[in-house]
Amino acid sequence: MADLRFDGRVAVVTGAGRGLGRSYAMLLASRGAKVVVNDPGGGLSGDGTDAGPADDVVREIVAAGGQAVASTDSVATAAGGKAVIDAALDTYGRIDVLIHNAGNVRRGSLKELSYEDFDAVLDVHLRGAFHVVRSAFPVMCDAGYGRIVLTSSIGGLYGNQDVANYAAAKAGVIGLSNVAALEGAAEGVRSNVIVPAAVTRMATGIDTSAYPPMGPELVAPVVGWLAHESCSVTGEVFIALAGRVARAVIAESPGVHRPAWTVEDVGEHLDAIRNIEAPLVFPAVPDGHHQHIRYSFGLAQRSSERGVLHG
Repeated sequence: MADLRFDGRVAVVTGAGRGLGRSYAMLLASRGAKVVVNDPGGGLSGDGTDAGPADDVVREIVAAGGQAVASTDSVATAAGGKAVIDAALDTYGRIDVLIHNAGNVRRGSLKELSYEDFDAVLDVHLRGAFHVVRSAFPVMCDAGYGRIVLTSSIGGLYGNQDVANYAAAKAGVIGLSNVAALEGAAEGVRSNVIVPAAVTRMATGIDTSAYPPMGPELVAPVVGWLAHESCSVTGEVFIALAGRVARAVIAESPGVHRPAWTVEDVGEHLDAIRNIEAPLVFPAVPDGHHQHIRYSFGLAQRSSERGVLHG
């Protein structure tokens, strides 16, 4: 199989100065992409700025024969997000790939988490995703081509202790990607979510001594495929953790239909309501929202027809 390359493509990678983002940027550049390496260079909490990390990655890419430009704007504001995308448009005249990887961490229990820390994390992970997608998406649609990869997390899927802000933001990213996938489907724009796990500085404070190999290089190829023109899926969520690559879905039990319910009925039918042995999956694209509704409406219609027949 021939190498999948990005010759002629322009990619924006946020949070690309270190860790996973750096790995993504280096991989795409090594395969021919022109890369905007975005990173304001702040600390884990998102405070401070340092042009060094983004500049260092650009130097590495150029030294290896690739093309890249640094951007130190913060995705946490609408103006910053627009500036990141403008860096691609002003320098290279187009944007084909958007990978939103930028992140910060501010821990605190739900009892104690401050509003400031809640907003600071949503500003980068969720609002930051919107800021760059909002600027890039119309350009991609006009060009008839685009690949968007947004970053969620295990915490976004399942929650975790002391990170209500992070979990809420990462869950929200999935909804944003689904809408981009739906609205971009007819425009040649595909949007998917990566749920990565790698030992980077984001793991500071976590005992990783017993972990298996979990370097960014085990995640980057998955993101590379999602960012490539050959990517054949949209509106999906991919997990990349310690060498395992999988798809995550939202699933429903078939449920129970009754023409009327009481509080007591819910309790009496709880086992059947919760029975997930034959799960239902309604993919976001092409029509998961309406498939979900039609399924429930169909049960109601069949129940009504049975009532008429037996009346």
